[in-house]
Amino acid sequence: QVQLVESGGGLVQPGGSLRLSCAGSGIIFSIYAMGWYRQAPGKQRELVAAITKSGHTNYADSVKGRFTISRDNAKNTVYLQMNNLKPEDTAVYYCNAVLGTFDYWGQGTQVTVSS
Repeated sequence: QVQLVESGGGLVQPGGSLRLSCAGSGIIFSIYAMGWYRQAPGKQRELVAAITKSGHTNYADSVKGRFTISRDNAKNTVYLQMNNLKPEDTAVYYCNAVLGTFDYWGQGTQVTVSS
């Protein structure tokens, strides 16, 4: 059974930092492309950052220079380091694993940026 389990969300003040983690099981983690998406209330889910199996990354324009995606295949884990957080970053953040037609999602973790 495939599982992606996110952790690390929470409440943080503007300008603060959080690191999200997503631990995968039931898949050969190292061959999957991994991504972080987010969905704010009333908005569509959007791609935040992605990393290929070889480590190439891409980011949404809104988070470039503030967020960093990385992966540790030995730990079957992908991370999202989020710095200089803004209120508009408030959303549920989801982990995604993709390989061809195989597409898996985590349950999401809430990130709230507020003073």
